[in-house]
Amino acid sequence: MSPTLKRARDAAIVVALLAVPFFVLKANMKSLENQSAMDRAILRISAPVEVAVAMVARGVGDVWDDYVYLVDVKHDNERLAYDNARLREQVRSLEQAQVESRQLRRLLQLKDSTPGDAVSAQVIGKDFTEFFRVTRMVLDKGARDVRSHMPVIAPDGVVGAVLHVSGDTVDVQLAVDAAFGVDVEDQRTRARGFVRGTGDPARYGCKVEMVDSRDDVEIGDLLVTSGKGRWFPRGIPVARVTRVVKRELGRDQDVDAAPTVDFSRLDDVLVLVTSPGDEGSSLSPSTAGNQAPGGPRSRP
Repeated sequence: MSPTLKRARDAAIVVALLAVPFFVLKANMKSLENQSAMDRAILRISAPVEVAVAMVARGVGDVWDDYVYLVDVKHDNERLAYDNARLREQVRSLEQAQVESRQLRRLLQLKDSTPGDAVSAQVIGKDFTEFFRVTRMVLDKGARDVRSHMPVIAPDGVVGAVLHVSGDTVDVQLAVDAAFGVDVEDQRTRARGFVRGTGDPARYGCKVEMVDSRDDVEIGDLLVTSGKGRWFPRGIPVARVTRVVKRELGRDQDVDAAPTVDFSRLDDVLVLVTSPGDEGSSLSPSTAGNQAPGGPRSRP
């Protein structure tokens, strides 16, 4: 095609594209009675095109609206996810604070109900066995007058006794240590015995020694401190009976028990710095008498 014909064709197409909308618009602007046959023909021809264009326009508009809506929904979801994560963290913090507050309230109640003077201390270190059992506990030194053999208790019961003090820390001998022992009585029947730790690295356990064959001791009984020797105050939980083997008359019963304190979860304790019977004097190995850890035993 020659350049002249090509230019003529392009000009004709432009004129047609401009003329068609003009005639369609002109026909639409006329009232029905003023429309000519040509106007009606133009309207009949252009009507399907107008419907198709309108449908395409609506479809494009709907797609655009959906896209904008989805973008807004995505932004809202991201914001809600962030708010949800932040609220969950706040809930965890509040729950942790509630647990700590409950523990401190229990410790304060124990301090108020325990005879003698007591100082609170925080657990700052623990030694574990390969079975994840605590064998040694280290406390921060909360008072100058903390010394060896002083009782250590928690809201759940007897923790142990101060082993030695070094600088600003206190080493605690746990109630499950084989060298620890304390006089107890059955809370239900008042039967007497002597609880000694087993030192088992795989589990927290105690043996209850010197339980007379005539005494009534059953599985589930709670053993509490007897108060003998003025070392631990009377009535502090020590262990709960887990096994009883009756013996013939004249032989002690074979009794096992589990400590009431969960040493793995212990965070705060009390150290009793004065004798339960004498609030004016500091508790020492001499006042503990034969109740000190590993000390001599005598039948109740």
